[in-house]
Amino acid sequence: MSDTKPIALVTGASRGLGAALAETLAARGWHVMAVARTVGGLEELDDRIQAAGGTATLGPLDVTEPAQMEHLAQQLAARWGRIGLWAHTAIHAAPLAPAAHADAKDLAKSLTVNVTAPAGMIPLLDPLLRAGEGTALFFDDPRAGEKFFGAYGATKAAQIALARSWQAESTRIGPRVVIAAPRPMATAVRARFFPSEDRAPLADTRAEAQRILDAL
Repeated sequence: MSDTKPIALVTGASRGLGAALAETLAARGWHVMAVARTVGGLEELDDRIQAAGGTATLGPLDVTEPAQMEHLAQQLAARWGRIGLWAHTAIHAAPLAPAAHADAKDLAKSLTVNVTAPAGMIPLLDPLLRAGEGTALFFDDPRAGEKFFGAYGATKAAQIALARSWQAESTRIGPRVVIAAPRPMATAVRARFFPSEDRAPLADTRAEAQRILDAL
């Protein structure tokens, strides 16, 4: 059945906005390729998708491992030959710290997850997206220049700059590249940044996933 459905790849799908996007897409008739490192989170996601009548394929993979991403692209090409949507939500949220005291390991991991990984995935997924007349979806979180957000803000800004370049280059030949701006959501990432924040006014991830997908 999944071979006749449109195919959506969600990287960072085990929790937060990624999981909400995967569930929403599956409920709308997409077959979801859900990728994340957390096996338990993926299995729980699959249970929810199946309970709602949807379908998914689980990929317990690390987006920072080039060989694993090459294997993923090869498997996507071999099974479906195309993807209609790639939603990239995988992110490393380094602890807040003054720029003068930034931890070298946190900065290195931020660069690897937030910049190097998507940069490596773009050339792998570009032909599959073009074959499916698909869309690549990135998510902006403009923290660059804010105090204590040095590692996260700089690397997230670099990721979005990369996406904007791909967007400009793909205007005529595809794929379509969209950069969404999610509202503040009650996610684990935000809780790391603002642990004492009142979460009641924050957007629900599922509602935000629906809003973003509707805008596409």
